Amino acid sequence: MTITASAIKFAYWVPNVSGGLVVSNIEQRTDWSYDYNVRLAQAAERSGFEYALTQIRFTAGYGADNQHESVSFSHALLAKTEKLRVIAAILPGPWKPALAAKQLATIDYLTQGRIAINVVSGWFRGEFDAIGEPWPEHDERYVRSEEFIRTLKGVWSTDNYSFEGKYYQFQNYTLKPKPLQKPYIEVFQGGSSRAARDMAARVSDWYFTNGNSVEEIKKQVDDVRGKAKLANRDVKIGVNAFIIARDTEEEAKAVLNDIIAQANVEAVNAFGDATREAGAAAPEREGNWAKSTFDDLVQYNDGFKTNLIGTPQQIAERIVALKNVGVDLVLSGFLHFIEEVEYFGEKVLPLVRQLEQQQEIQLEAKSA
Repeated sequence: MTITASAIKFAYWVPNVSGGLVVSNIEQRTDWSYDYNVRLAQAAERSGFEYALTQIRFTAGYGADNQHESVSFSHALLAKTEKLRVIAAILPGPWKPALAAKQLATIDYLTQGRIAINVVSGWFRGEFDAIGEPWPEHDERYVRSEEFIRTLKGVWSTDNYSFEGKYYQFQNYTLKPKPLQKPYIEVFQGGSSRAARDMAARVSDWYFTNGNSVEEIKKQVDDVRGKAKLANRDVKIGVNAFIIARDTEEEAKAVLNDIIAQANVEAVNAFGDATREAGAAAPEREGNWAKSTFDDLVQYNDGFKTNLIGTPQQIAERIVALKNVGVDLVLSGFLHFIEEVEYFGEKVLPLVRQLEQQQEIQLEAKSA
């Protein structure tokens, strides 16, 4: 089947952090080791996934006792794949833009242009305190991230680059070799606050949002895209989802119920406390998880809310509904990664492509 440029794309969360993608004591046949992740990356590539997103953690917490560093881990996965694009998560603060620009340009060169970056402004103060990094106020973190992105793009695309910002300065700097990707490496970014969405509209190529209903996601898509249009820009949208695809709806719902029933209550509550503290720091007094229940927080990016839980046909229809409100990419988490990624590629993705093709035929017929 022909895949058009408008086809919705799929990414998966790289389990480079221990504990899996749910804060639960349920069995997760997922492992944070390099060998497992290589097999997963190759399975995802075969199954039709175009992107993978590595996680950035510096300290243990919420069931994640061990963490591989994101950029080096991304490069290692790229070396074992052929088409997959890997998005490396980076925190301004620990990383400086000069180092990140050089590091990522080299990886881009070595992997034929398959690296991308996810700029994480930071929400967990305890992590920054633990490693001795300053913790600016909420909106200032986005000021810093915006400067970080602007300087990366400037260094990657311009010779004799100069920039005089609050957080970063460059004087007639020329980076060589520059990335193979032109004009620069793709930049992803998340966050639900006003500052996060406005920054995405001004400087990011992709905006990640937490899981939510189609109606709520549409509001965010329209908001970000509307602001971007005023700046003569186009921003693509990625949505988080925890996917539970089973042969029957009853099976899928039973898995969800088991995950929540076996939740690590102490870890989920600690995570909830940290997110409330982070949200209270935003001027609007709410953040990514402002309306999340205990059950929602068991998947720490609200992946259950997107409701990609059911049969392959149900999930495919819901994915196309997301596409119809402007979503360009589904960022996926799974309970048992390798086997469920393969199931998704075999059972769900072909149905998504069929539904997309049917819609295109209907649109062509209407316009004829």
